[in-house]
Amino acid sequence: MEFLRPATLAEALALKAERPGAVPIAGGTDVMVELNFDHRRPEALLDLATVGELTEWSTVDHSDGTVRLGAGVPYSRVIAELGESIPALAMASRTVGSPQIRNRGTVGGNLGAASPAGDTHPVLLALDARIEVASVRGTRILRAEEFYVGVKRHALDPDELITAVHLPAHAGPQQFAKVGTRNAMVIAVCSFALALRDGTVGAAIGSAAPTPRRAKAAEEFLAAELPWGSADALPDSLKRRFGDLVAEATSPIDDVRGSAAYRKHALSVLARRTLTWAWDDHRTGERACA
Repeated sequence: MEFLRPATLAEALALKAERPGAVPIAGGTDVMVELNFDHRRPEALLDLATVGELTEWSTVDHSDGTVRLGAGVPYSRVIAELGESIPALAMASRTVGSPQIRNRGTVGGNLGAASPAGDTHPVLLALDARIEVASVRGTRILRAEEFYVGVKRHALDPDELITAVHLPAHAGPQQFAKVGTRNAMVIAVCSFALALRDGTVGAAIGSAAPTPRRAKAAEEFLAAELPWGSADALPDSLKRRFGDLVAEATSPIDDVRGSAAYRKHALSVLARRTLTWAWDDHRTGERACA
């Protein structure tokens, strides 16, 4: 197995074009586990840890505050630097692994693994994130819901690398919650993200279908039924219906972490809880954390 170590993004893209079978590695929190258990033996590893262009974030559109988050920015920096502008992503990042893993792991790596249980995926879907990918042929932008095409499969061409994620900053109340045996250092039994923005709703599930997915019927119902101009608490009937629609959006399986029935029930509960917290933020301006 060869170890390729480009110094710049241009060099990385050139190497990926020459060696499309090379597996990108940055933090290594997923790839090294697969190598250690001999689940994968690629022809080469493409080390992106020293590619500086991937390790920064910036505000790219001052009119709506869109954040361009480099694929190599670690979770620890997302938590420290983007907690106010993209709170749901920071919430999800706090649940990833241990402090050591959060110092190494990246949103770009989470996308590259494309696991249905990846913690950041529901947030990216709920916020309608754009995934920036590049090759020597140029750059293209994919909507998050176009990115996931199967179990641990994504829409990248063999010569492409994930370079950044584009997310709306200060996009209204947001929440993320997951069920596991503990808060972090655990693969999610199921997870859920919710965003309320300008009369629209983003709601997405993780670890309860072959791919992370949006709960579109739940989104449409909530956008139509929320009393957007009111400061009143939401009725239990509305929250229950929202939870039921989220559960209906799933197609889970039984596995060692939980049964399909449990995942459906848990996501209904998470949907109701996160809606309560997000609506309280909307009507009072005080954020509640999952």
